Amino acid sequence: MTTKVGILVMSYGTPESLEDVEAYYTHIRRGNPPSPEQLKELVDRYEAIVGGVFPLRQNTDHQVEELQAALDEASRNQDVEFICYQGLKHAYPFIEDGVEQMARDGIKQGIGIVLAPHYSVMSVGSYIKRAQAKAEEAGVSMEFIESYHLHPKLIEALSDRVNAKLDLFIEAGAKRDDVRVLFSAHSLPERILAMGDPYVDQLMETSRAVAEKSGVTNWQFTWQSAGRTSEPWLGPDVLDTMHKLSEEEQVKYVLVAPVGFVSDHLEVLYDLDIEAQAVAGELDMRLQRIDSLNSDPLYMETLSDTIITLWKQQHA
Repeated sequence: MTTKVGILVMSYGTPESLEDVEAYYTHIRRGNPPSPEQLKELVDRYEAIVGGVFPLRQNTDHQVEELQAALDEASRNQDVEFICYQGLKHAYPFIEDGVEQMARDGIKQGIGIVLAPHYSVMSVGSYIKRAQAKAEEAGVSMEFIESYHLHPKLIEALSDRVNAKLDLFIEAGAKRDDVRVLFSAHSLPERILAMGDPYVDQLMETSRAVAEKSGVTNWQFTWQSAGRTSEPWLGPDVLDTMHKLSEEEQVKYVLVAPVGFVSDHLEVLYDLDIEAQAVAGELDMRLQRIDSLNSDPLYMETLSDTIITLWKQQHA
């Protein structure tokens, strides 16, 4: 008899259209609507990256579809069937909706995984907390994957992307070692440091592993996309880092590798491709970004391997 296991694939979520931005932003702000100025700024950013089309949501949908295909292939001829459900933090279907659908489909066992390789109690931890609460209410027994930041296939996929862009610098006449590689991730409030949160350490471990596999020695870590709150956030920010590199070290070539992100979305397409590129122009600096993982087969295999490994460990 085949056991059906629900896979709750969680991510931050994006609005489905420009008309949905206000409701999305209100949810992020815990029910507090944004001011007209705040809303206009966010809408303007989305318009700048999507140009009237809104492909961001489809990207996440495609990741879930491709993970389902990878799981089907990996579990072929076995006595378990993995069925993917999507659960978003700030948009429909919400995390709770994904768990509820599992229960309606008669699934009693589930595994939750977030489309983010690095654990923080403030990020992945918050997804797990919501999913666990709903699972207990719905009668679904769930296990969770907290991180997969050093999976060999993830490191390989990121390293391939770093090398591909370094090759473009070389083709344009730069020396490989003259390119400063900036690994980056979404900043979080500094208070996570006092909590013993593993987020920073895991990001540094990923960065070191990617640098080592791609043979990069000229690299450092920086942060991006910090929230606008009164408390201090982890830094330095990528824009400040770029200024410092230009002014103090006369660095002319920069490759940003946002290893904390797996998809093309606002923090990549606007914060790096538009905002950071504008700063690079002011500094007479050549800036490139590695391609996002999106539905790369190696990333899908990373997720699939991690899920199946957990299932086997729990049911050996």
